[in-house]
Amino acid sequence: MDKLVIEGGKPLSGTIRIHGAKNAALPILAAAILADGTVKLDNVPQLLDIEVMLNILRRLGCRAVQDGYTVTMDSAGAHSAHVPEDLMRQMRSSIFLMGPLLARFKEVHIYQPGGCAIGERKIDLHLRGLQALGAELEQCGNRITCRAEQLEGAEIHLDFPSVGATENIMMAAVLAEGTTVITNTAREPEIVDLQHFLNRMGANITGAGSDTIIVTGVKQLRGCQYEIIPDRIVAGTLMIAAAATRGAVTLTNAYAEHLTALIHILRRAGVQIATSNGIINVTSSGRPKAVERTVTSPYPAFPTDLQSQLMVLLSLADGVSVMKETVFEGRFRHVDELTRMGADIRVDLSSAFVRGEQSLYGATVEATDLRAGAALVIAGLAAQGRTIVEQVHHIDRGYDRIEHIFSRLGASIERYTPVPKLDFANG
Repeated sequence: MDKLVIEGGKPLSGTIRIHGAKNAALPILAAAILADGTVKLDNVPQLLDIEVMLNILRRLGCRAVQDGYTVTMDSAGAHSAHVPEDLMRQMRSSIFLMGPLLARFKEVHIYQPGGCAIGERKIDLHLRGLQALGAELEQCGNRITCRAEQLEGAEIHLDFPSVGATENIMMAAVLAEGTTVITNTAREPEIVDLQHFLNRMGANITGAGSDTIIVTGVKQLRGCQYEIIPDRIVAGTLMIAAAATRGAVTLTNAYAEHLTALIHILRRAGVQIATSNGIINVTSSGRPKAVERTVTSPYPAFPTDLQSQLMVLLSLADGVSVMKETVFEGRFRHVDELTRMGADIRVDLSSAFVRGEQSLYGATVEATDLRAGAALVIAGLAAQGRTIVEQVHHIDRGYDRIEHIFSRLGASIERYTPVPKLDFANG
C-alpha cells in the first residue's frame, strides 16, 4: 500500500486551482446514461471513485473515456441494468445508478452496499422514493431488483434530506409521466449542479437548492457538453491546511458561497479570509483561537466532510473547542490517530472536546477513511518532525494526488509505493 511521508512545520504558500467536485461528477456520470447522444463532461477530477464509476458504466455497455479532466461518454451501446456486485462493493456511490437505469431500462439490479467506515448509510429513502414513482421491489439476499413498466409522477417527502436519495429520485423522475414534487430535499450545491446538467440535456426541473424540487417528466434527453463545479470539500481542506500551518494560500476556481459555514468558523478562529469572484485568499500568521461549538448538519450548515480537518486546526487552538457530529456516528475514528500526534481530544458519544496544544508531533498514522486521511495529512503538515500516513488509497478516492496539491504550495510531502518482492524460490 502507498504511504505519504511528510516533513512538517512549513507554512503553506502560493496559488492553487480547485479541481472538479467528486460528489457532483459521480451522479452526473450516472445521469449521462439517460442521454440519447454523446455527453462531454469537463473538469472531471482524476480520482479512484471516478475510475470505478467509469468501469461500471463500461461494464453496462457504455463507451466512457477520460482524457485528462474531460470525460466523453456515449451510452448508445448500454445493454445491461445489472450493476456488478464486485464494483459496487468498491464504491457506495454506485447506488446513484438506480434511478437512471430504472428510468432507461424499466428495471435495475443492484446489491446492498452495507455500512462504511464512517457509519451506516442506509438506502431506505432511495427505495421508498422509487416505489412512490411506481417501482416494484424484490429482494433476494443482498440483491435488490426494481421494476416499473412506466414510472409515474408523485408527491414524495423525504424523512431526512438525503443527498443520494434526492438525486436518485430526480434522475428517475425525469422520464416519468407527469410531475414529481419532492419535499424536504437536500440542498447541497452538487444537487443544483445535477439539476443544471439534466436541464442541459432537456429535462424540466426546478427548485434545486431549496427544500422542494419539482420534476416535470419529458420523453427524451439529448447529449450535451457540461462543466462540473469545483469541489467545495477540497477547497475547505486547503483553507484549513493554510490556517493550520500559519500560511497564506490563494484558491482559484473556488466558490465562497458554497463554503459560508466554514468561512464563518475560520474567521471566529482568527483566520483572515478574503473572497472575490471565484477566488478565496486565506492568511493565518498566529495561533488560532478556540471555537466554542461547531455542529455538523446538512447543507448549508457546517459539513460533516470537513469535521475531521477542522478538528486538526482546533487541536492547535488557544482554548477548548467542542465539536458535535450529527450526521455519521463513525466520524471520530481519526481521533485516536491525532492523539498519537499529541492532540488532546476527548470523545463523549457524538461530541468531541478539543483542548488546543502548542504543537503536534510527527508519527506514523493510518487513514481510516477519506476525510480522516485528509485530516491526518493536514496534521502532518502542521506538526514538528516527520509524519507517515498509511492507507493512502482512502485519500485517493476524493483528492487528485493530494501530495501534488500540497507540493505546489511548498509542502514537503512525497508518496512512496512499495516495490513488490520477487519470489525467486517459486519463480
